[in-house]
Amino acid sequence: MSEDCGSECALAVRLAAWIGDEDDEQQQKGKFSSAGRKGQTEREKDQMNGCEYAQGRDQHRANCTLEGKTMTQVDSESYEVQEGTGGCKREISAKVMADIAGTGQRFRRIIHCGSFNDVDPMLHGNLDQYPHIKELVLVHKADWIKDESKYGHYESVPHPRFEQPTFEGPDTDIETEQRLSLGRRGRAPEVLDDDDPSTSGRLSVASDYDEKRLSKHFGPAPLPAYDPVFSWDTERASIYGQRVPVVPAALSHSGLKLSVKVLSLNFHAGLVEPIYGTVCLYHRERREKLSEDFYFQFSPNDFQEPGAAPYRRAIFSLDAPSAPVCLLIQLEKHATEEGGVTPSVYSRKEPVHLTEREKQKLQVWARVMPYREPLAWAAVPLFDTTMSGVGGFPSPSSPLPPGMLSTSLLDGVDMDSGRSDSKHESAGPVLVDIPGLNRVKECYSEESLQDPKRKVHKPVKAMMRLEVERLLPEDRDMDTFSESSSISNGSGDGDSSMRSIGKSARGLYSGRPKWSGIERNDSGKHKYGSFGSASSPDHQTGDFRALEFRSLIKNEPFDQLLHCLYVYPIAVSMSRKRNLFIRVELRKDDTDVRTPPLEAVYSRDGLNRIQKFAHSQIAVNARTAYYHDEYKLRLPAVLTSHHHLVFTFFHVDLQMKLEAPKPVVVGYSVLPLSAGAQVLRSDGSLPMMKELLPHYLQDGVKERMEYLEDGRSVFRLRLRLCSSLYPINERIRDFFTEYDRHISRTSPPWGSELLEAINSLKNVDPTAMLQFLQPILNMLLRMIGDGGETLQVSSFRAMVNILIRVQQESSEGADRNPYLVQYVDYAFDDLGGLQDPVYPGLCNVWRSLARSKAKGYRVGPVYDDVLSMAWVFLELIVKSMALEQSRTFADTLHLGEDLPPVQLKEGVFRCIWQLYDCLLTEVHERCKKGLTLAKRLNSSLAFFCYDLLSVIEPRQVFELVALYFDKFTGVCQPVLHECKLTFLRILCDHDLFVEMPGRDPSERNYLAAVLMHELFLTWDHEDLAQRAKAARILVVLMCKHDYDARYQKLEDKLYIAQLYFPLIGMILDEMPVFYNLSSTEKREVLVCMMQIIRHLDDPSLVKAWQHSVARTRLFFKLLEECLGLFEHKKASVDNMGIPGGVPPVEDVEGPYSPRYSEKLSPSIHGYFTDASRPDVNRAQATPDSGYLWKKLSPQLMSSPSQPYSLREAFSSQAPSSRRVGSDRALRESLHPMLRQKLELWEDNLSAAVSLQVLEIVEKFIEAAATRSIATDYVKLDCITTLFTGFLSRSQPLLFWKAFLPVFNNLFSLLGDILMGRENDRFLKQVAFHLLRLAVFRNESIRKRAVVGLQILVRNSFYHFQSTARLRVMLTITLSELMADVQVTHPCPDGTFEESGEARRLRKSLQDIASETISGELLKECTLPENCLVAVPNGALENRWRWKELQDLSTTLLRALDAAVEHALLGPMMGFDKYATAESYHSLAWAYSHVPDIHIMWLLHLCDQHQQMHSWAEAAQCAVAVAGVIMEALVGRPDAVWGKEHVEQLHKICPMLSSSVLGEAAAAEVEGYGASKLTVDSAVKYLQLANRLFQQAELFHFCAGILELIIPVYKSRHAYGQLAKCHTSLTTIYDSIVEQETSPIPFTDATYYRVGFYGERFGKLNRKEYVYREARDVRLGDIMEKLGHIYESRLGDGHTLHIIPDSRQVNAEELQPRVCYLQITSVERVMEDEDLESRRERQQQAGHSSGSHVSARVFDRFLFDTPFTKNGKTQGGLEDQWKRRTVVQTEGPFPALVNRLLVVKSESREFSPIENAIGMIETRTAALQNELEEPRSAEGDQLPRLQSLQRILQGSVAVQVNSGVLGVCTAFLSDEPTQRLRSQELQQLIAALLEFMAVCKRAIRVHARLIGEEDQDFHSQLVNGFQSLTAELSHYIPAILSEL
Repeated sequence: MSEDCGSECALAVRLAAWIGDEDDEQQQKGKFSSAGRKGQTEREKDQMNGCEYAQGRDQHRANCTLEGKTMTQVDSESYEVQEGTGGCKREISAKVMADIAGTGQRFRRIIHCGSFNDVDPMLHGNLDQYPHIKELVLVHKADWIKDESKYGHYESVPHPRFEQPTFEGPDTDIETEQRLSLGRRGRAPEVLDDDDPSTSGRLSVASDYDEKRLSKHFGPAPLPAYDPVFSWDTERASIYGQRVPVVPAALSHSGLKLSVKVLSLNFHAGLVEPIYGTVCLYHRERREKLSEDFYFQFSPNDFQEPGAAPYRRAIFSLDAPSAPVCLLIQLEKHATEEGGVTPSVYSRKEPVHLTEREKQKLQVWARVMPYREPLAWAAVPLFDTTMSGVGGFPSPSSPLPPGMLSTSLLDGVDMDSGRSDSKHESAGPVLVDIPGLNRVKECYSEESLQDPKRKVHKPVKAMMRLEVERLLPEDRDMDTFSESSSISNGSGDGDSSMRSIGKSARGLYSGRPKWSGIERNDSGKHKYGSFGSASSPDHQTGDFRALEFRSLIKNEPFDQLLHCLYVYPIAVSMSRKRNLFIRVELRKDDTDVRTPPLEAVYSRDGLNRIQKFAHSQIAVNARTAYYHDEYKLRLPAVLTSHHHLVFTFFHVDLQMKLEAPKPVVVGYSVLPLSAGAQVLRSDGSLPMMKELLPHYLQDGVKERMEYLEDGRSVFRLRLRLCSSLYPINERIRDFFTEYDRHISRTSPPWGSELLEAINSLKNVDPTAMLQFLQPILNMLLRMIGDGGETLQVSSFRAMVNILIRVQQESSEGADRNPYLVQYVDYAFDDLGGLQDPVYPGLCNVWRSLARSKAKGYRVGPVYDDVLSMAWVFLELIVKSMALEQSRTFADTLHLGEDLPPVQLKEGVFRCIWQLYDCLLTEVHERCKKGLTLAKRLNSSLAFFCYDLLSVIEPRQVFELVALYFDKFTGVCQPVLHECKLTFLRILCDHDLFVEMPGRDPSERNYLAAVLMHELFLTWDHEDLAQRAKAARILVVLMCKHDYDARYQKLEDKLYIAQLYFPLIGMILDEMPVFYNLSSTEKREVLVCMMQIIRHLDDPSLVKAWQHSVARTRLFFKLLEECLGLFEHKKASVDNMGIPGGVPPVEDVEGPYSPRYSEKLSPSIHGYFTDASRPDVNRAQATPDSGYLWKKLSPQLMSSPSQPYSLREAFSSQAPSSRRVGSDRALRESLHPMLRQKLELWEDNLSAAVSLQVLEIVEKFIEAAATRSIATDYVKLDCITTLFTGFLSRSQPLLFWKAFLPVFNNLFSLLGDILMGRENDRFLKQVAFHLLRLAVFRNESIRKRAVVGLQILVRNSFYHFQSTARLRVMLTITLSELMADVQVTHPCPDGTFEESGEARRLRKSLQDIASETISGELLKECTLPENCLVAVPNGALENRWRWKELQDLSTTLLRALDAAVEHALLGPMMGFDKYATAESYHSLAWAYSHVPDIHIMWLLHLCDQHQQMHSWAEAAQCAVAVAGVIMEALVGRPDAVWGKEHVEQLHKICPMLSSSVLGEAAAAEVEGYGASKLTVDSAVKYLQLANRLFQQAELFHFCAGILELIIPVYKSRHAYGQLAKCHTSLTTIYDSIVEQETSPIPFTDATYYRVGFYGERFGKLNRKEYVYREARDVRLGDIMEKLGHIYESRLGDGHTLHIIPDSRQVNAEELQPRVCYLQITSVERVMEDEDLESRRERQQQAGHSSGSHVSARVFDRFLFDTPFTKNGKTQGGLEDQWKRRTVVQTEGPFPALVNRLLVVKSESREFSPIENAIGMIETRTAALQNELEEPRSAEGDQLPRLQSLQRILQGSVAVQVNSGVLGVCTAFLSDEPTQRLRSQELQQLIAALLEFMAVCKRAIRVHARLIGEEDQDFHSQLVNGFQSLTAELSHYIPAILSEL
């Protein structure tokens, strides 16, 4: 920054106070963010280096110098203070400057960078005699006055940085995985950088202050989470008619800036003489120079002069890159001797180096010859992308736009750029090597250089190096333009130049510039390679800013003060050859040519001197001399007709003589400037005169002068006038003339000439008008301010016409012309305070015109133009007022004080009020017609009030606001309502909106009250678009307050919350208005409500809850809406089987189902829609709010099949409003990176809202505990519904950590209400969701679920002293949970195994009853140690009992195990009927405490048995169901059954335990299962059991069941049903008699013992079961069936083997990979049967044991296993042993299942003799039974003939070694007899004798019973008996005597 940075003295003192120690500055640096003022600083960064804060008049300024310290702004964040010239630098935070700007100083002075010091000195003097010139000069030299408060000041706190919240599901544990991952990496968890997402589950905040402020809250604020990319500038830009600041071109650095520095020039021949050159921008196609020349010079050391011009660079400006634009470089040298050393020596091949004589001659002529001749030229293209080798893209190291590395115009260009990893914008300079220069052999012009037909000569063998750099805005300073330049440097030896070039010499003839990057050293400076003698120093003291010529003919105002003339001699045509050059000079008169000319020509030596004349190049030996020189002349301030240019033509002899050659005058040419100033660019020809006579400009003298070349125009030249003082347009000049006369009072007051000149301005060419726009407007405003009425009206109309034409010509469709904005914001200074303010006159003339229009007078079409440009006049009025305010208090205001508001005078305010009223009428009337002009005018009026709030008394502004809303009362037409919203939005955007007072002193913030009232009216409007707009206005305002750095203190936030809190009351009073809003609008209203309540004090919130119960309930309805509308249903959570979770997004159709696009806040939606598509041609800047909102990298956005933005995704759907695609599918179709960021936003938003609602609920709990609010204290449905919503939704880990203390507080304070029967449903839901959380993988969540369940148990102990009721609730909820949790998952081998969810739930249920870890759990959950103490008030004993809790845990675990077992069956469910039945049975008994569930599973089991035709088992299930119901009904007053009936039912189904029935009954009494526990339902299931028992032919059971049904019908007097029952009983008893009298014993089933051996059997391994099968199922059938079942369940490598016998199995001896089944047929054992008897068991018919029902129930079974001592199974009678095994099952058959586990097994072995005795005794007993059994019902003792014949035939028939005879042979022979004991021998003989006696008796009875047909059979029996007796007599001699 330059040294003339202006500032007030007070500013200097303030800055000095801020300059402290280095440490303090480092702490201040970066502490304050400038993001909030981005709207201003980004546009004006590093642009306003001259900063001055006005406190008085213009002349009251001082240099910003603090004891030798100079302040410069080094970047947007800080200022640099440099001590002295080379002292240390210190930085002052941008916050300091912002503070200074905000200490009451409204305006800031900005030095006008377009002013120059090298114009005519007259322009720096007194110009009062030339008022219009004074005005023109002031426009360019006076400081700009910028209103700092016009566009608002907004300093934002840092935006939130989103981090990945830990949303957990059953199969997700992000927290643990992150911890393990970090552990593997060897580092602890930490907050990652912005580019890496964190998983801490919180929304992080940048500042420590915010973190401390968050400590009182559960989580981050919901509003920043809803709108994390809030941008004040973006939101303001969306306002219709929004004002956008336009920075003047002098500050904006628009366009392209190129820095060019000539570093070195090396000749192969060596540099022995000075070389001069120029560089300019040139357009090849138009053959036009685009800029003035930049001069440089290279000289050998011998020619160096002290005080030579320093080395500098040139800065060229362009609007935009263009391919034809190039750098034109031209070199010249001192003219040399004719016939001597010519310039060709630099092009020759051999010898390359100059000889010593040639060097000497060149050096001598360089010293004696001051005139120069052309040497060489080169053209370097900058933006040509059409040539090969570049591809249209710059090198990564190139700072230039595309094409900067393009090839040269010459053939065969070799381009080579250095590589760099830097980005395009941040690359450093590029070195350009030009290896060959084009030689100039004949005279030429610039046009001929680009002629393709030009003759090409040998190139000059030289290497020129340039440094070209594209300047970024921060690289450009605003120094004043330098009008001339030159460079000079040291020189070395030419030989060393060749040595330094080295290998680069190969490319000297290629004609290609070589480009390379520049290395940077550690200090950041450039390091240039050495290129011989012309190397440049590093020191850089100044830049030459080349003037861009086309900027002077642009259709825009002049931005700099210029008053110069460029002269370009083109050619001189003579009749003979001469060595001709030209001298140019400016003269003020033609009196005498010998008088000295004016000092007006700029020198070309770089010293910025003004000379009297300048010389051109020498055209050596040319008949037609061509030139390419450029002369720059400074014009006088006032041009007269006598000012003219004189061109003198000289010839010089170039031959060597004794003295230096002297030029000889050839002729003169004269050009009057009065003609040349009419056009910007003029080409012409002039004649050449031999001599100039005095007064040579007069026509008479011209005729007397002698002309050369026959008077022909032999001299061609070109002029370029660059002046911002003299207009080309004649009407403008006339207006300036009349203005001078009016101001100087040299014309009659308001004469007609002035009025005509004013009126003629409407016919001025638009370009000329724009160029002099600002001075013309200043002049018209001055005449409006101090003129009479006629002049005021005329000036006002002319000004309106000018503004309209400017708007139409150069606005490019914008509502606000940028040049008019610049004028109002910067240039207008209310006439510098030297005249009266213009606003009274401007208001008065406008008011008069508006009132005339309102009264119906014809004011012409100009009034529509006035309305169109109303914004200009309104802003001028306000700025005039503000300037008057600042100047009024400039002398009395202390530093740091705010400007007091101005109380407008009554007359002025009345004028403004009337004008405002007329304009409002226009808005109202034109809005009805739908005119766009009305909307623009409405915005202008809003900004007018906005600006006035900072200037005048606010209550005067409120009068205007009230007038506005009186005009637009209530709900009006949509267009008018939209205008109201726009008006409010603009007005409420004021910086001091929060601090605004009320309309009356007793009121509070009038604007806020109006805002809330109008917003609520809009929400009730029928226009949906207006509703959405109103909701968005509220969100934007709340975001603005929340991010505002001024309002970050708690008291400020409380004030804002109290300010907006009445809006919540409005919503509660009119809830239908809220419910009519769309989901998006509801979200925006609710998020603002959350933000208000967050910062509201507790007393205000409690007071709001004290109105009524209904109002409190509505308040919490809004909180329920929050949870629903802001819920984020994560696909990774919803689809993981979370029980009770919400359905997926596409399945939700209800009040909480907004479309996915509607769920996005507008700013988020806008970000993803507009900013997610990578665009290399667009700026990559996005709001700086953390890693989430950074621009997506184009490398990541590489999936062509997925939309990059929501805009594309939405447009891909059908245009109809119907949802043709699911929202989830839409989200999944997005690009992964975009989808990830979108879900991250939704996660954080959902978490923030949930935590905020939880925080509100906690406050309500505390208030409700004191009974100080109005609510329902019976059910507390306000918070119970919310707690259910909390638990039923997916929440992050951070929420669960905050939830548990609130949950504990809820049940601690309000447990007596919540544990009542009225809240049974709530308790059941809470229990369900706590069990659901116990499934999660995350250990933290599971622990909190365990503690939550313990809290429920504590309250159960506290209020009921037991857990019976809670046990029922938990059992019910666990049953519901099992229906949703996936407790198994498939294995690779096709089987199923227990899932992780089931294991985690089991672990949680075990932890509930674990006393050892309870304390640790409470500590981890941040709960007090006595949290589980249940001591009621007044009691001393703790009711907590761990034993009962362990029983509860066991009950739940049993239910879980049953569910897992049931699920593990999987596909075997319909294949293995035994396991299926057991599974249903386990489930039924696991839920036996809950009758409903118990009955449900029993009925499932019953259905399963019926499908398998297991009728007896199905009947038992029906009996069990009836038993559950009967047990529940016993004891009721109207009970039909008593305990004896239940006992009778228990005999039928012994497995129906009385204890289970008792608990089931108690559960029903507690209120569960009442729908099914009725007498009718019991009768229904008894009848079902009766039918099933009949189908199983178990008629004994049927009789007992009917006897239970009959009492019911008796009590109801249902005689018809009783008749049916007795009829059925008759049938049943008949069937029983038929079974008992049947000759074939009745068998209801067969029984088999099955043993399982093998690891693959799982829990069946080494267990034995007794199977009950149908009576027709044989041993082979069950073997086949079981083999088929279990073979399919064995995996590869395992086989199944069935053990056919019943021997004992030693499991240790079995093969490891073989599974064994041992299947044995068993017989049931009667209750009174002697199992120690040696007799063989016979099939029992069952009728011998009586008719008791219990005879049909069996739980013991036996089987005999024969064996021998030698290991064989079978042997002779003397070796055959027998083992009798009796097994007892866990229950009797028929049971609820088909198989029962063997729980007890006993065995006894019988010896061979005992077996023989037993066999004989068995046959004896069989004959006796037949003889004793009655034959008929009459009681006759007649045996059964058929049965008797069968037994006799098998007893007396004589067979070898069988029967009785075989026993005698085996045991009564000699040898066996000796082995028997005497007792055994006697028992055997006695058994044989008894057997033979019974046989004899039976034969006699048989003889009496048979008829004639059986005589033969009887004879055979007698013969057999006799034979048997004979055989036995050999062993027992006494047998004959006995028989």
